[in-house]
Amino acid sequence: MKGNRVFITACCALAVMAFSQLLISGIALAVRFEEGKKVRIVEKEVEKLVPIRIKVPVASEPRKAIVERPKPELPPVPEPEEIVEPSIADPRSERLVTEARQARIAGDMGMAIVKLEEAQKESPDDPTVIFELGVVHELMGVNDKAAQYYEQVFQMGIQGAGELYKQAAQKLRDGFEQPTDMLGKVALGRVRIFKDPKAPGGERVVLTVPVQKAPGQEIDAQDIEVAVTFFNKTNKGQIVQLEDTSWAEADWVSLPFDWQGGEETLRMNYKIPARDTQTAHLFGDLSYYGQVVTLTYKGEVLDLQAWPRDLAARIGQTAPAGNPGSDFPEFLDQDILPPNFDPDIPLLNPLPSE
Repeated sequence: MKGNRVFITACCALAVMAFSQLLISGIALAVRFEEGKKVRIVEKEVEKLVPIRIKVPVASEPRKAIVERPKPELPPVPEPEEIVEPSIADPRSERLVTEARQARIAGDMGMAIVKLEEAQKESPDDPTVIFELGVVHELMGVNDKAAQYYEQVFQMGIQGAGELYKQAAQKLRDGFEQPTDMLGKVALGRVRIFKDPKAPGGERVVLTVPVQKAPGQEIDAQDIEVAVTFFNKTNKGQIVQLEDTSWAEADWVSLPFDWQGGEETLRMNYKIPARDTQTAHLFGDLSYYGQVVTLTYKGEVLDLQAWPRDLAARIGQTAPAGNPGSDFPEFLDQDILPPNFDPDIPLLNPLPSE
């Protein structure tokens, strides 16, 4: 009898243990199912290009660290018959045209068209509004539409369109220039690289970037832009892009452009500040590795020069077929720098010795 009680007690204990295990397993499955329903966010760092874009400043902008070339004296030119661009009568339309021009210069053609179409509703027969619509469509490559707008301005005559009549007539007569038409006519020269080992407080590199023009070509300097993307190397061997654009200063050596000798020169002063011990321990030291220089005309890439060459693949860009790009850059040392060249103010031309 006593043995039966022990057997029954053991069976009950086993049953309780089995039930407990089933209960624990059920709770675990329920928790796991609820966790599986949660949305997980995985952050992934995406490398972003940080090019330094240098446009040719307009005449009204102040110039920094530039020595002007003496302007030659020209004979007086007789005054032509005065033909002026007509003013926009409606103030709101005038404001919209100004905003459209700003958007066009910034490359936002969609916004420019929206502003101009709104201005056209207010002033449907204004020649400035219609001409600006032609300019925007021409830059977008919609030449048929651009020609229609220019034809409208042309039909207004000198009395109705003033100076815009002449410009529209020239557009209709000569056709529309495409940015790619300048392939082989504007290109980058060989970049010269000067590494300054004596720079205080960090590493400094001075780049000289020539922009060359073929003889007989008429080029609007405002349509030219040079973009430079710098790359650095850590002491762990990683190649990283420059993020702090304040490390680089750029300016054109001479303004306004006169293309003496067939080229104009951009000079860049790039300095990597020295890191303190703690920052260097956490993130590593940085040293100059190279750069990618891109020449664009009206937003189209005409030429590209990367050093080292593998950097071109990093930005996903190659030189167009018409301009295969220059060969290796030219490296300078202290012994072959221009006379009176001061690395502490590298944006200035050497002053002539007396």
